[in-house]
Amino acid sequence: MAYLTLNKSKLQHNYQFLNNLFRENSIDWAIVSKLLCGNEKFLQEIINLGISEICDSRISNLKKVKSLNPDVETVYIKPPAKRSISKIVKYADASFNTEYETIKWLSEEAVKQNRQHKVIIMIELGDLREGVMGEELMDFYASVFKLPNIKVTGIGSNLNCLYGVMPSTDKLVQLSLYKQLIETRFNVKIPWVTGGTSVVVPLLFKHQVPVGINHFRVGEILYFGNNLFTGELVEGMKHDVFKLYTEIIEITEKPKVPIGVLDENPSGETFKINEEDYGQSSYRAIIDIGLLDIDPDYLIPEDDDLSISGASSDMLIIDLGETDRDMKVGDLVAFNLKYMGALSILNSNYIEKKVVD
Repeated sequence: MAYLTLNKSKLQHNYQFLNNLFRENSIDWAIVSKLLCGNEKFLQEIINLGISEICDSRISNLKKVKSLNPDVETVYIKPPAKRSISKIVKYADASFNTEYETIKWLSEEAVKQNRQHKVIIMIELGDLREGVMGEELMDFYASVFKLPNIKVTGIGSNLNCLYGVMPSTDKLVQLSLYKQLIETRFNVKIPWVTGGTSVVVPLLFKHQVPVGINHFRVGEILYFGNNLFTGELVEGMKHDVFKLYTEIIEITEKPKVPIGVLDENPSGETFKINEEDYGQSSYRAIIDIGLLDIDPDYLIPEDDDLSISGASSDMLIIDLGETDRDMKVGDLVAFNLKYMGALSILNSNYIEKKVVD
């Protein structure tokens, strides 16, 4: 049976690495937990790290965080849907917002619940996902800050999330200037400029993050240790907090070329035959995961000599080469994961999740 592990000591190692980095740069930070898909065992490990703020894009996940530790600050990190307003006010201490009407609904609900709800105004910096346009920001803030039971505690932005626009010093300076404009015009204090995500961390290494950016929210680099500019592992971090283990359910020497008339498979793929493979065979292992669980492109075999031949809904085929490599039915094959692959596995109810040291 396939299962996913979270290595507690490697998670703690990466957390301490980032915590030291942010402390040295006088930056507050939060952990983004959306990758965990609400898994309570894994959420508990995040809380155990000692982080004071957790961000997620699913209100059900923030509800679980509050049930595990009500003292953790919870942040809903996408513009709220109207039909979720009451739950967001109840389970999220703060939310990211870009629409006045939505913040008005949050205000009305916060009054009903006798709570103060914090708001971070997201500003468009070019990636064209969520964000108030810069030229509209002053009027937007003027309307929002008058609403009862609403407190604007920050401004922020997202980059590299839709079109892949990369962060730069210029864009982060621009975000910092918006804070100064708001504070000067309205004689208020905006505590946080949350311009930092995992993709911005490499700029910290180069001392290219303006002093005004004083808050980061990170997930991917915590779990995978990767530099999103270069695609390489950050020196001093661990890449394998998560690991997927799959079980071999068949291992047989078979022809390399399919036998029969070829047409589209259920995934809509049509295979082309490599002429050099006629008459050749190789050992093929079937493992107990498939397209229902993960796209094979997001799997990284721990053994570099293994290659993935294909997948169906519930099974995945590995080419072992000219020998069976002393593998047998029941053996485990380990994989490291890309971010989107881990997201698929964590969202699957069919894959067991374990915490290991």
